[in-house]
Amino acid sequence: MRFILSLLITGLVVAIAAGILPGVQVSSFWWAIITGLVIGFVNAVVGGILRLFTFPLNWLTFGLVSFIITVLMIMLSDKIMGSKFEVDGFWQACLFAIIVAVIEMIIGKLRSEEK
Repeated sequence: MRFILSLLITGLVVAIAAGILPGVQVSSFWWAIITGLVIGFVNAVVGGILRLFTFPLNWLTFGLVSFIITVLMIMLSDKIMGSKFEVDGFWQACLFAIIVAVIEMIIGKLRSEEK
């Protein structure tokens, strides 16, 4: 049950971020859920490998490389999803990553206060 709720929240966050940014489009709420899954999977697998190889550089830049890897994983997810999820470039992907992180942080804070 917790996984399904987390999935719905992720879909909602992706849909909200796509609604806020003019350069990001998601076909529907269900595709927003699938997009959240794809971004999470790509970020965990490919992003994890990239973070492992760039650890020293990531450490020197105080995590900036990790953020750039996340943005690149969003752009890779755009290519994987085709026309169902579209991001208009690197800067739109940066803004999308920031907005998603802020909304997830707010939701996480609200959920922790409920417990």
